[in-house]
Amino acid sequence: MRRANREWTRAVASRPWTRAERRVVLRGFFGRLSVAIEPLIVALFFSLLPVGLLLRRQESAHLLGPIFGLGAAMFFTYAIALMVPSTRALLDTFGRIYSVDGYVRYRDATRPYEAPSYFAAVLDAHRCVLGEWQLGARPRALDRRELWPALVEFCSYGGILRIDGRSTGVLPEQLPPLGIGAAQQAFADRSRDR
Repeated sequence: MRRANREWTRAVASRPWTRAERRVVLRGFFGRLSVAIEPLIVALFFSLLPVGLLLRRQESAHLLGPIFGLGAAMFFTYAIALMVPSTRALLDTFGRIYSVDGYVRYRDATRPYEAPSYFAAVLDAHRCVLGEWQLGARPRALDRRELWPALVEFCSYGGILRIDGRSTGVLPEQLPPLGIGAAQQAFADRSRDR
């Protein structure tokens, strides 16, 4: 059972993002931006090459111009694709973090001959779905059962942030400047938890 589009937002407790939480997302945003700078510079370079060829009246300008233009468009598209998730996460920090005393439901939506896909959902006390997000891997919780009673904190884009006060790792407590070394730190944390 799914509640009407976003009507549940008025019925569920919420709070604004704290400065520390927003800082973590902002560091991730700037880390991703530092990676996206390279394809933006290459896109700018590729777009200026045909202009230079035309200004120098080179015969090859009409032949090479479309090739460089296509390369510039592809690098620009890549830079945009890199920035979309982190920009959406940053914009989400201007929204609310919702807290509900309800349920977390894990499900396996894998069909035969398809790649495995797993989902986590937040349900309210009446078991109405408030939000659902795709997971990157099969959760160990599915080995025991699908529905878990819990106090859940979540946001619309990021997903489930905390279950019963414990972080899910979606929003780490701290992120290194520009996110450099965050993957190794997360891997070390996961290895320690096992």
